[in-house]
Amino acid sequence: MKTKLKDKKPWIKRGPLKTFSFFLGFSAVIWVVVQFSKEYTEVIEMPIIYTNLPKDKILVGDTPKTLDLRIRDRGFYIAWNRVFPQKITIDISDASEEGKSLVYDLELQKAAILSQLDLDYEKVVFLQKNIKISFEQRAVKKVAILSSIDLSFAVGYSALEEIKLQPDSIMVSGAATILDTLKMIKTKSLKINNISNDVKGKVKLETGNLKEVSLYQEEVNYSVRTEKFTEGKVEIPIKLLNVPEGTNVVIFPKDVVIYYQVSLKDFEKIDSSSFLVAVDFKNAKDSDGFLIAQILEEPTQVNNIRLNEKKIQFVIKR
Repeated sequence: MKTKLKDKKPWIKRGPLKTFSFFLGFSAVIWVVVQFSKEYTEVIEMPIIYTNLPKDKILVGDTPKTLDLRIRDRGFYIAWNRVFPQKITIDISDASEEGKSLVYDLELQKAAILSQLDLDYEKVVFLQKNIKISFEQRAVKKVAILSSIDLSFAVGYSALEEIKLQPDSIMVSGAATILDTLKMIKTKSLKINNISNDVKGKVKLETGNLKEVSLYQEEVNYSVRTEKFTEGKVEIPIKLLNVPEGTNVVIFPKDVVIYYQVSLKDFEKIDSSSFLVAVDFKNAKDSDGFLIAQILEEPTQVNNIRLNEKKIQFVIKR
């Protein structure tokens, strides 16, 4: 015959346990509300935002980033601002200039600051008299613009002249110590392919490494005149320079061929008289019997100039 075990009774019935837990939690909430409704005096650190910086000045050094206030208010307000501190806007145009510092008088501007915080005048004490902000007078300088535009022309076409930037220099401002080392500003990289017509447009300036410099403009115009080109060639005699008196020097070859590119409209303007090619006998000592031909004169309308022969042999006849 099996013996039936009696069911064990719980120490606390579920109904009373739930009731107890509810009242315990409710009591805790009431206690928190009561405690946070009381007034406390605490020091709170609040971040600062500066506005209306004078255009002729630059902030330098360790500019204060926060402001410490002793606040007397309800616990809710203090707890909220500890977790989510309000940002205080400081209008620098209200600061006075003392030497190399801008001094913002906190007591004088207390009403303006507290209007941002929704606090009573008597409940706030600043832990400092003022905010001192070091500055440097802004310098101004004109800086050249350097093109970073890469041009690639269609077959038979070329630029009539160098790419033009307008303006080719701009005014910049910043700390004198920075501007002293700033020699030029590059345009942003730009690639233009298969050019067969005049090209123009705007390109922005590269300012990635100029965080502390203000530019009076951040883009410039560019233009390129394009023309269809053809290849020409002329044969001209080589001129021998600096031959000592009484010395008979013979060179070979005596003539060279110059190849060049020129626009179709200027093709007929170019002839052998447009160029001068010479070798300098002063360089004969270390030449191993050869002199190097150089183009000393050339017309402005041509480009991509090359010689069919640069090494010119020479012989001294006795």
